[in-house]
This record gives sequence, C-alpha cells and structure tokens, in this order.
Amino acid sequence: MCAEGGTPGAPFWLGALRAEDAALASEILGESPEAVRWSERATHESLSSQGVCGLLSERDGCVTGFIIGRQVADEGEILNLAVRPAWRRHGNGGALVKRLLALFRGTGVTRVFLEVRESNAGGIAFYERMGFKRIGIRQSYYRDPVEAAIVMEARAKEFTA
Repeated sequence: MCAEGGTPGAPFWLGALRAEDAALASEILGESPEAVRWSERATHESLSSQGVCGLLSERDGCVTGFIIGRQVADEGEILNLAVRPAWRRHGNGGALVKRLLALFRGTGVTRVFLEVRESNAGGIAFYERMGFKRIGIRQSYYRDPVEAAIVMEARAKEFTA
C-alpha cells in the first residue's frame, strides 16, 4: 500500500519521528537515492542527540516521509528529508518543512541551513519555493556517488508560512 501512493488530497497527519522509528526512516531512504543515505543506526543516534527534532508524515495508514533537523543556539539545520516517491508532489515534504521551520521559529532560530545534491534540481527548486536561497557549494560533499552540495539558507523572516 505505501509504495502505490494513495488518494491525492487525502488527509495526512504529522507527528514526532522518534529514535525507535529509525527503521521506518531507513526504509524511506532506501527509496530515495537523492537523499542523504543514513543507516538505521545513524538515524537512531541522530534522533537521540541533543537539539535534534524529527517529524514524520502519514497518509492512508502509511508513513510517507520524514524530516530531521537540529538546532544549535539560534541556528537550525535540516539534516535529512525524504518522502516516498509515490507520495511526492502531494504536500508531504512541504508540510514537513513548514512544521519544522515553525518549531525552529518558536525556539528563537533566526537562520536555517541545509545541503542538497547539486544534481537534485527538483530538491533545489522545492527548497527555493520554501524560502531558501543558495549561498555556497561544498565540493565532494556527498558519497555514492561523489557529488557537490549546494548550501542553502533561509532566514526567519523569509520562512514560508
């Protein structure tokens, strides 16, 4: 059922992604080659770390995507975001980013950063629609395959509501 997608426009739910949900996140990452590929263990450890927040989206009884962010002082970072391919362009990713940005804003974050594969034109366009701007490049940032990352930033006043 999860791989097939569901009813476009069906209601969805956003909730906490906990360390014990790491296997779900790994499953989604296995379907998302453009995302950062974390192992289940790495995801579990990240979600157990100070200042890290995870959210998941669910539709039609299926966990459709997740986001993991970290806050340090007044800065936030989106560490990973993935949505099952069958559920992309249904609002899951945007809802996850908006909710994380709202959480960050509520705790005093003034800037949020992220990295995205330079070949991920869809991801770059998505983040630009969410209010992020390109601010730099990190050469050879990604592995499997080796690829540069586009560094993006959004300031609190630019967060899309």
